[in-house]
Amino acid sequence: MTSTTAPETLSDEALAAALEGGFRSRVAEVNDVRLHYVDGGAGAPLLLLGGWPQTWWQWNKVMPALARRYRVIAVDLRGMGGSSKPAAGYDKKTMAADIHALITHLGLESVSIAGHDIGAMVAYAYAANYPEATDKIALLDVPHPDAGWQQFGLLPESDQHVDSVIESGARSYLWWFAFNQVQDLPELLLGDGRIRLLIDWLFTRQAKDPNTIDEHSRRVYARAYATPDAIRAGNGWYRTFGQDITDEQDYDRVTAPLLALGGDESNYEYLRNLMPTKGTDVRVVEIAGCGHYIPEEQPAAVIEALVEFLD
Repeated sequence: MTSTTAPETLSDEALAAALEGGFRSRVAEVNDVRLHYVDGGAGAPLLLLGGWPQTWWQWNKVMPALARRYRVIAVDLRGMGGSSKPAAGYDKKTMAADIHALITHLGLESVSIAGHDIGAMVAYAYAANYPEATDKIALLDVPHPDAGWQQFGLLPESDQHVDSVIESGARSYLWWFAFNQVQDLPELLLGDGRIRLLIDWLFTRQAKDPNTIDEHSRRVYARAYATPDAIRAGNGWYRTFGQDITDEQDYDRVTAPLLALGGDESNYEYLRNLMPTKGTDVRVVEIAGCGHYIPEEQPAAVIEALVEFLD
């Protein structure tokens, strides 16, 4: 699909300036990687970490309201958006080290983190590895990889939706977990703008209301993943799941207060059963009328849940 939006209006600088709260686009060289982040608001620091196939922009609907209470720092993870895309380092322990180096660079001692999807995995790894620098963490719809993930099958089971249609009580067939493991081929298949086809497919089938992720946002994400390096880097988050599972086996239960938000038509039931085994102070909240993309589908509910938890 050809975009009619001028590239400059999709730049991180323009996107940040369009948000209420005095947000600015910035970069930092930390842990041998360049991290892009958007910073605004005032108060206790709250980091927002996004997932695949999105960028920091996935938080745009909640950032202005949160910035009235907190210093909000939305980060592009290693390999995402305006951050650099090295050849390695996509295991969540290393990516958590990136975030710890960033908060040190910013002169912060301890932070709260809310992460969605891949960002939720990094948030959990951060809390597990840097408890002294963790206030609270919130995981949106996805936990950290653990040994249970090794049971995911290549072929769908009888109760899985091959088309990954969101349906209450049904489990998605996670075919892209395998697709993203393949070396070199995704870059060829999804290059020349074809990543937009995958982005639309995912949003159509994993959001309760796909229209909550508007055309402008889809163009932002398609632009961010337009290059072979960007596709490779995003796939790198999946290719390290084996290492993530190994690392997780050495983690103690997280002691920082932990909030898990799950869409009622996505992963709420899974998180409700799993997360009490992963932390010592865990709260799991169901987000009604919601699929996987919680910050964009139900921003008001996210704001309410985060404010109640953080305060």
